[in-house]
Amino acid sequence: MEQAYVVIAVTLALIIVIPAYRVIVGPTLFDRLLGAGAIGTKTVVLICLVGVMFDRLDMFVDIAVAYAILNFIGNLAIAKYFMVPKPDEAAREGSR
Repeated sequence: MEQAYVVIAVTLALIIVIPAYRVIVGPTLFDRLLGAGAIGTKTVVLICLVGVMFDRLDMFVDIAVAYAILNFIGNLAIAKYFMVPKPDEAAREGSR
């Protein structure tokens, strides 16, 4: 059974390469954000799988939840930072 977990973990690690390519090469910023979110999601699953492998799922679930929250907040912060204001919003802010 442990060998099956190792095979699944290696497969997940290889699947992370696909969004990593999108993060590195992505033509737009939003492609890179989506790739980073996908990597974060797959990493959470990988952390839970490691918890099952070590028979300490309760501890690793806490770590995975904390990582998922940090990943979500990080993606929101980056999206907010790179948000482009609409022309009418920029004109209203400039008139103040």
